[in-house]
Amino acid sequence: MSLKIDWHGVYPAVPTQFHEDFTLDLPSTQKHVEALLDEGIHGLVMLGTIGENCSLSLDEKVKVLKATKEVCKDRVPLLTGVAEFTTANACATARAAAGAGVDGLMVMPGMVYNSDRRETVNHFRTVAAATDLPIMCYNNPPVYRVDLTPDMFTDLADVETIVCIKEAAGDTRRITDLFNRLGDRYIIFSGLDDVALESIMLGCKGWISGLVDAFPRENRMMWDAAVAGDWKRGLEIYRWYMPMLHFDSTPKLVQYIKLACAEMGYGTETVRAPRLPLAGAEREAALKIVRDSAATRPQ
Repeated sequence: MSLKIDWHGVYPAVPTQFHEDFTLDLPSTQKHVEALLDEGIHGLVMLGTIGENCSLSLDEKVKVLKATKEVCKDRVPLLTGVAEFTTANACATARAAAGAGVDGLMVMPGMVYNSDRRETVNHFRTVAAATDLPIMCYNNPPVYRVDLTPDMFTDLADVETIVCIKEAAGDTRRITDLFNRLGDRYIIFSGLDDVALESIMLGCKGWISGLVDAFPRENRMMWDAAVAGDWKRGLEIYRWYMPMLHFDSTPKLVQYIKLACAEMGYGTETVRAPRLPLAGAEREAALKIVRDSAATRPQ
């Protein structure tokens, strides 16, 4: 049995904006959120990978969430990433996020340590017990090393507040395996930009997107075409979009997406170390992709 949660559509994984001295720039973060809401996104994910979750203190995370809630109010669901080294810290973050007014949690496995099936299931059970908030489990084994398998979700099926899976393994076969094993027990979201259209076709009800932060209108156009079954139109937009969507599956996705956002007038490239902004030929190549895409935007 799970909670009846209607999470669907495009949820930006929103960047956290910083001043030049690397302190939080809450007004700029709010301005970006407002712009995304104006373009008709369906929900928000703050403090995911693109939000530089692991680069913020817990106090800073709460400030970002409260500032976001001021802007979005109850217009769309507001989720926050929970990415911590220990299960105890993940529980503390979950409770603090609940106090800041979020509507749900996007929970990652424990960072750094490569937990096994028993340990991973225990982590998610324990975090789920820390609050009453609905939970999206984030599977991204290429980045976080722990693979949340259909077996693990079978183990977790009795946890009522675990309602959703963000599937970002990059192997779309996993989506069908989840549906075949678990039916409609979980809402499935696509979590990787450059397999998004295939994932929607395979039954995903939502898409946690990075490049929507820079191109919200075109992102929504592709989503609308796909859910309407206009695959020809969806594919046309997808092919235009793909050179940028590949940014989401690189180790420097945060820098690439922030660069694209800055080029399109949303925020700056500033990131916290150890990340550094793109430079030299790498930056120029990325900028050319963004500028070429912007010059050929679908109507």
